[in-house]
Amino acid sequence: MSETIPRRAAISHRRVLNVALPIVVSNATIPVLGLVDTGVVGQLGEAAPIGAVGIGAVILTALYWLFGFLRMGTSGLAAQAHGAGHGAEVAALLTRSLMIGLAAGAALIALQLPLFWGAFRLAPASAEVETLARGYMEIRIWSAPALIALYGMSGWLIALERTRAVLAIQVLMNGLNILLDLWFVLGLGWGVEGVALATFIAEWGGLGFGFWLCRDAFRAPAWRDWPRVFDPVRLRRMAVVNSDILLRSIMVEAIFVSFLFLGSDFGDVTLAANQVLLQFLHVTSYAMDGFALAAETLVGQAMGARDSARLRRAAVVTGQWALAICATLAVVFALFGPLLIAVMARAPEVQDEAGRYLPWMVAAPVIGWAAWMLDGIFIGATRTGDMRNMMAVSLLSYAAAVLLLAPVFGNHGLWLALLLSLAVRGLTLALRYPALERAAA
Repeated sequence: MSETIPRRAAISHRRVLNVALPIVVSNATIPVLGLVDTGVVGQLGEAAPIGAVGIGAVILTALYWLFGFLRMGTSGLAAQAHGAGHGAEVAALLTRSLMIGLAAGAALIALQLPLFWGAFRLAPASAEVETLARGYMEIRIWSAPALIALYGMSGWLIALERTRAVLAIQVLMNGLNILLDLWFVLGLGWGVEGVALATFIAEWGGLGFGFWLCRDAFRAPAWRDWPRVFDPVRLRRMAVVNSDILLRSIMVEAIFVSFLFLGSDFGDVTLAANQVLLQFLHVTSYAMDGFALAAETLVGQAMGARDSARLRRAAVVTGQWALAICATLAVVFALFGPLLIAVMARAPEVQDEAGRYLPWMVAAPVIGWAAWMLDGIFIGATRTGDMRNMMAVSLLSYAAAVLLLAPVFGNHGLWLALLLSLAVRGLTLALRYPALERAAA
């Protein structure tokens, strides 16, 4: 832990960038792996392997996503412990998060048969695709403990401002995965199973590399202070924080999944256009992620130190950078949106339909800015109950807007409902923000 920045160091723009930029770069590597996975199986000259890898990856990602709370919860709790100068608790949190991740992965392995059966009932595929996808998933599921444990480890590293270590893990995992993809599939001809085995090895390799990066923490005895690690009060607090984040994330997913399903009522072309435009929103989210994580870290440390002035400074500086990023993306979408749409969709009718709704994507980064940044601020402060409750208000506002606007304005009404949910989330969290400063003081 000696590489971490002292918790009382000034919160400068440079410090924020040092935390945020490695995460932004790390996020940029994620789509590359998906392209390579698809590309190598595409060389087999058949459609079924591409579909099998695609559907298998989607199902496993959805299962692993349920445990995404471990990254966020660990980040907020560890940042507060670090800010308060509780080094022993920081180390114990690493142990707790790794144990939870490994146990959760083991549970998925044990339950794989009913989980896979249920997944293919919800998303049926042809017999050939399902057989190949099952083979893919039956290999990859054995690295579930490694990947979910990495969620907790990443949150812990982010809390200590070691985002370059998170970037290094991501680059190693994706780089190893790509090399093994090429060797196993194109060199050895192992097909879909080769893609799965490459990911399995890369994910366990990423966890092993992460342990090496955290070696300073394991040199001190605090990480195995079992009375502290299994302290009921601390475990209960971690459980409350994580469950709040899980419920909030399920509500976020409900909005986006229902948005796609409801869009299908307007026809296949509109559905395809909505899917294309959602990629703009995903790009914005990836770009914002680094600054939201910087807010988690610096706000958490300020909360742990009981320093309201530092908390406000952390919120302001990270928010300024995030707003600049969002404004820039809005301009990029306005100027180059039609070109980006043409790259993603070749069908002229889809391009025309997406162009009709492009103004909503130009507005989305600016409207969503407050919601995304305040999420990071509230995670750092571990005010996850507020996050859960305000997300519920946002979900209700979205549902009401869909019922009122979609029948009148069609797909425009659906987009307005989505952006309204972001605006409500940002506004309601902003109204709760003064309570954070009072708590820190």
